[in-house]
Amino acid sequence: MTENQVIKEIHVESLSHDGRGVAHIDGKTIFLENALPDEKVSFVYTRRHNKFDEAKVVEILNPSPDRLIPKCPHFNICGGCSLQHLNHVKQLSFKTNSFQEQMKHFGNLDAIKILPPIVGPVWGYRSRARLSVKYVQKKQKVLVGFHEKNGRYVADITECPILHPTVGEKILALSKLVEQLSIYNQIPQVEIACGDDVTVLLFRHLQQFSDKDIDLLQKFGGEHNFQIYVQAGGVETVQPLVSNQEPIPLSYKLSAQNIEMIFSPVDFTQINQNINQQMVAYVLELLELQPSDKILDLFCGIGNFTLPIATKCAEIVGVEGSKNAIVRAKQNAEHNKIKNAEFYCADLTKELTALPWAQQKYDKILLDPPRTGAQGICSQIKKFGAQKIIYISCNHATLARDTKELVGNGYKLKSAKIVDMFPHTSHMEIITSFVRKQN
Repeated sequence: MTENQVIKEIHVESLSHDGRGVAHIDGKTIFLENALPDEKVSFVYTRRHNKFDEAKVVEILNPSPDRLIPKCPHFNICGGCSLQHLNHVKQLSFKTNSFQEQMKHFGNLDAIKILPPIVGPVWGYRSRARLSVKYVQKKQKVLVGFHEKNGRYVADITECPILHPTVGEKILALSKLVEQLSIYNQIPQVEIACGDDVTVLLFRHLQQFSDKDIDLLQKFGGEHNFQIYVQAGGVETVQPLVSNQEPIPLSYKLSAQNIEMIFSPVDFTQINQNINQQMVAYVLELLELQPSDKILDLFCGIGNFTLPIATKCAEIVGVEGSKNAIVRAKQNAEHNKIKNAEFYCADLTKELTALPWAQQKYDKILLDPPRTGAQGICSQIKKFGAQKIIYISCNHATLARDTKELVGNGYKLKSAKIVDMFPHTSHMEIITSFVRKQN
């Protein structure tokens, strides 16, 4: 028996940033799947490294009072979730502590005013997902789902309780559909996009569908109330399965602001629409908008925040790196009869001085960057003269880094709020409010 096969016992000390248990043997860190703080567990090593080791729990010898039985039968295999075994209130505490640690380590900030979190439904919340598809010869079947926790293989699942029920309850049916297609081994992914009234399945394919395949896909869409799209190459190849039929557009409503956002299956939208509604309302509250305000919305996407803000200010400028997103934002402004919003496409990681919109002054600024953060624009932000900055982040490590940049440019972090956009995972959104320091 090798050392990796020997079962050992250990006391779990804490959770890592990705939701694994943390313990130590002879000063060396061990990360344990499915372990919670203050538990005594038995485990076996799965991977050995120079500075740390990885392991999986064999048995929970002394369970935490915060431990729950996961709702999903595939939790121990599927990598889509990491915290279903932890009480939801404790999940929020874990995320808050993780955020505070990152801000202290990368942002040099100890005392942060953290407001009560934004929370919503914890099941069936995910309206967007990219599912991997793989025909497995040994199993003689097609798997559709997220990757396993080790990241190498597609998890063998039949359902997903965090996905919108229109799809999450039909994973097995989707797998059976792909098995019937002539190119079952040439479909790497199925993308899911749910609007308020329409759910789209987008099939990425490496070879052309046969006529029989198209019939099967059409029948499946009709039986399960899906719109079927296909993608043979880049984003420009995305189209409805039957190109001569006009599809019902995807959309979601921001009811409190009387806004309807239209989007395509490949446009970026927030994956949790209940939380998105609350986020928009909270951002409007933080901005304390005045009728005379001129606002700058950086990384504006398709206008999710831009258009609601536009209803309460004199003028707003939205800037985004994606040309397709800017086209959609303009369409959404027209659709909602909003005339005081302007949109520009620009690389916000570059020097922006020469651009006309970047030579203007703004009363308030909203930042909602991707996971890589907004370091480039934060280093230039002082010139806009804004009194207040709202920064929405999906990566607390880059937020901590950018906070340090904003503080260095004359701003003070006033408050932070955890947004539980991704229940049962270690991921979160954070909304932070900065004000300009008084001389």
